[in-house]
Amino acid sequence: MTRFARIAYTEAVLRAQEENGSAAVGLRTLLHGGGDGPDPLGPDEAAFITARDGFYMATVGETGWPYMQYRGGPPGFLRVVDRHTLAFADVRGNRQYITVGNLSGNDRVALFFMDYAHRTRLKVYGHASVRGVEEEPALAALLAEQGTDGRVERLVVIKVEGMNWNCPQHITPRYTEQELGEALAPVREHILRLEEENERLRALLADRENTP
Repeated sequence: MTRFARIAYTEAVLRAQEENGSAAVGLRTLLHGGGDGPDPLGPDEAAFITARDGFYMATVGETGWPYMQYRGGPPGFLRVVDRHTLAFADVRGNRQYITVGNLSGNDRVALFFMDYAHRTRLKVYGHASVRGVEEEPALAALLAEQGTDGRVERLVVIKVEGMNWNCPQHITPRYTEQELGEALAPVREHILRLEEENERLRALLADRENTP
């Protein structure tokens, strides 16, 4: 996360770390690792991102105010194109276009990925560009393979600058309907077997009661 730290650890942040007793940790993070180049997405990051069915994306408007938007879709709708690139097909929503407008003046974005079930989160810094569907037909076709339902209005391509795995502290476990279904499948099977056994015993008991 060398590049992530170099972006996030501004002078004000370093002062705050010093005031709160974590200056050594921050300095060690800055000194270790590679140079100033972008942090590459490894196999763990690629697998984690591909498995997500949603993420949060922050942009900054021309007034300086940040804006956070949730993006959702089937797992894999945010495509890991290569070790430095993410992309997704942007479908029509509430038509406020705040994110699109913000990106026209400032291409910096922050992405936040959450896996509540396993209490894991990944933070990513990047530069986002908006592309026309007709402008990038090959990319559009690639993103359509796991795309979100709806009318695709544009493609969003994100060049990753830095990333950081966050600690699980304070993450409350939550589960999707699919995750709950998978976790409860053995319980349902056990209940079904008990119900079948119960019916068998009821039938056996009824036969004995009807036997003279």
